[in-house]
Amino acid sequence: MPELPEVETIKRDLEKVIIGKKITEVCVHNSRVIREPSLQKFKQGLSGVRVNKVLRCAKVLILELSNAKSLVIHLRMTGQLVYPGDGKSARVTFYLSDGKRLDFNDQRLFGELRLLDDWRKLKFIQDLGPEPKDLTSKRFKEMLAMKKTKIKPLLMDQKFISGIGNLYAAEILFRAKINPERKASELLNREKELLFSSIQDILAEAIRYGGSSVDDYVRLSGGKGKYIKYHRVYGREGKPCFICKTLIRRNVLGGRGTYFCPKCQK
Repeated sequence: MPELPEVETIKRDLEKVIIGKKITEVCVHNSRVIREPSLQKFKQGLSGVRVNKVLRCAKVLILELSNAKSLVIHLRMTGQLVYPGDGKSARVTFYLSDGKRLDFNDQRLFGELRLLDDWRKLKFIQDLGPEPKDLTSKRFKEMLAMKKTKIKPLLMDQKFISGIGNLYAAEILFRAKINPERKASELLNREKELLFSSIQDILAEAIRYGGSSVDDYVRLSGGKGKYIKYHRVYGREGKPCFICKTLIRRNVLGGRGTYFCPKCQK
């Protein structure tokens, strides 16, 4: 599933090509990805409107429109936005006033498209924890203090902090030298500070390189994100740690595969 860096990359790519353009027509090839409103109202509400602004909230994209509505796009596991699209793999095609197409692709049909009057009232949005960039070190340490949960699942809990998923949680914990099974409340103050800075640094680096093209993620152009070559533990089970040469391990924690170095991460 695309995480904060991937969705932020798509948001920035979209801002360069779609703002100010009108959606002239919407062609829905598979209606399963349209969650609300009805298919007819979805198409009618998007026809002829201009894209005024592109926002990101956690792992969700929001296109604010000239009719005061918003198109909310949740890519989930296999969703993609491609511009200019060719329609070959599209579940939904948005025809634009520049004569080009914005395709929403989703091989497994897990993605969600919604046309809403107020995207902020979406329950998923209201339940989100703070964005990493909106936190201070002090506030983050306060949030950790009362949590007896293991740190890896906690970082992935969108109600605790939004935007971090399995991949970046693994990379963040390696950078902070913290074992993923440690309880959050048991971390030392210096470890909490290092964890906070690791969150900020890893996410910023990943955005700078356009995210990580693992599985189905692609940028708006269809090109791949290049941060994958900077991964230190994720997907590297059985390979030597770049720092200590100990073999990277994988176990299952919170139902997700977790990669870590048993020597560097204590």
